[in-house]
Amino acid sequence: MVSVGNLTLGGTGKTPMVQYLARLLQSNGFHPAIVSRGYGGTASAKVNLVSDGSALLLDAETAGDEPRLLAETLSGVPVLTGIVRRLPAQRAVEMGADVLLLDDGFQHLQIIRDINLVLFSTDRLAGNSRVFPGGDLREPVAALHRATCFVMTGVRDGNRDQAIRFSDLLRAKFPHTPITHTGYGVESLVTLSPAGMIEPVAGDPIGQGKCFGFCGIAHPESFWQVVKGYRIELADFLPLDDHQRYSKALLDKLIAKAQQSGAGYLVTTEKDLVKLAALASSIPMPLYGLRMQVEADDHFVQNILRGIRSWRKQV
Repeated sequence: MVSVGNLTLGGTGKTPMVQYLARLLQSNGFHPAIVSRGYGGTASAKVNLVSDGSALLLDAETAGDEPRLLAETLSGVPVLTGIVRRLPAQRAVEMGADVLLLDDGFQHLQIIRDINLVLFSTDRLAGNSRVFPGGDLREPVAALHRATCFVMTGVRDGNRDQAIRFSDLLRAKFPHTPITHTGYGVESLVTLSPAGMIEPVAGDPIGQGKCFGFCGIAHPESFWQVVKGYRIELADFLPLDDHQRYSKALLDKLIAKAQQSGAGYLVTTEKDLVKLAALASSIPMPLYGLRMQVEADDHFVQNILRGIRSWRKQV
């Protein structure tokens, strides 16, 4: 079991990391499955099968936007949700999974994990280091003793010094816990097919006028930074609520703002794209999503694989 979690409220890049690990495991001969709580979805069964690895079985409204995104972008990887996560975990093993990825699992103590990754957003770190509601922490800093590795996410030239300083702080408090720095790169542009499925964009439409950007994620400014850095001329940008649900009325508002700004197309996150699937046929201008990929060093990769192979030998 590999848990991907965080200590802070809001986004730290857990979904891209789960995608990255699932692909890494697949490419090394493993059969991973993903277990998630299914936050924001309406599915209420003890075990909800979002994907069996070959077929998509639940939409974003039912499964939750993150589980649906993982299911749609990870061919061959079952995705299951449930509030009591040992139940979907058990089902995943019965389906043939030999490694489980526990999405947002650091506070879910009912399941024993072999690798316990704790992610920190380099742009936001740990806030004021106080527990909610006085701060951004889900639990006290002492909980980090449970971690087997700290991961600084979103490291780039503009915040690298900040990542190094915070890593030094972590190292002083938790000297036996390794720390790795990861960044993000834009893998490709994707769009929605008329049927509402994510698919690659043919050609390279970027550069053909200005774009209107929007997203409904925990920290929309991080996506704004990505758009600005990806050879895109931004006409305007509208941040929405985290886990924003899209209606025809909201879509009409976005299109109107885009047209007023002089934009020729829309750009959003891949996570937002899956929630717009039901409205795909009514979007009158090009809509693209940026597919992000984690950039990690070989030391981190080898430590993950070594840890998994080690505990598998003991089973």
